[in-house]
Amino acid sequence: MDRRAFISGVTLGLLAAPLAAQAQQARRIAYITATSLTPTLVKDLEDALRELGWVAGRNIVVEYRSADGQYSRLPALIEDVLRINPELILSSQTPTTQAIRKVTATVPIVMVGHGDPVRYGLVTNLARPENNITGVSFLADELGIKVLELLKEAAPKVVRVAFLINRDNPAAGPWLERARAAAPLLGISVRAVEIRTVADLERDLEALVREPADAISLVPEAFILTNRQRIIDFAVARGMPVVGPHILFANSGALLSYSVHLRSMIKDVARYADRLLRGAKPRDLPIEQPTKFELVINLKTAKALGLTIPPSLLQRADQVIE
Repeated sequence: MDRRAFISGVTLGLLAAPLAAQAQQARRIAYITATSLTPTLVKDLEDALRELGWVAGRNIVVEYRSADGQYSRLPALIEDVLRINPELILSSQTPTTQAIRKVTATVPIVMVGHGDPVRYGLVTNLARPENNITGVSFLADELGIKVLELLKEAAPKVVRVAFLINRDNPAAGPWLERARAAAPLLGISVRAVEIRTVADLERDLEALVREPADAISLVPEAFILTNRQRIIDFAVARGMPVVGPHILFANSGALLSYSVHLRSMIKDVARYADRLLRGAKPRDLPIEQPTKFELVINLKTAKALGLTIPPSLLQRADQVIE
């Protein structure tokens, strides 16, 4: 071997050694969601992890999996993830966590904004989770009631509200039950419109035309979130305002949304991941509820619907889309 080749070989070897060591040190986690992934969510999560010292591609690898609103895909996605032996799984949407819990009682699971985990059988104690599940949860049906209150404030003439629900989601029943209990106090009536598959979506939406509604309330569940644009465009074209407790609804043309502040929640989730990676156990980490919420009003949609939003409501908005 000549001198030049020897030096080149040594140099490459010295460069390769740190890279190999770095790859070996990278911790592997997974993020599974029943809905669709967005670039914003991925960026927010990786930014939050970086603030805690975990740099994607350097000392941590995040494996993303999305069911795109099709719950039937979850078992295969979960099986695929478990084959790579993640140290923990970040789980978005209650049906996702229920599906993961069926196949592993050992891999730590961090909930990313769920409904009540006690109601849905994931834990029995929020302060000291006894299973392999912890994270952030919120009472989504309570946010739904707040959204109805805001709807009446923005559009006082609304009387008939159609609730779009997916019966494949276990939260659908409790959500509708809470809405029906609150409806008389708000001077509205509530009826359910079931939607479940993409193939039947247009047919199901036509039920809104056959039995007219003044407005539509959406549930922040996987199928509806994934197909939100088609639903909102259909409703607004027919003069029906749409509301819901997720910022993606307002960003997609709904009249307003009132929801958990997603970036803050993702930071909380990253904090859980950090503690688990550093040796904590799920039972050491109480399940928390978000404390920061945001009201988003879409003025562009209001104008298209011929609605004038009261100044008092606009002043309370965290964001106004014009």
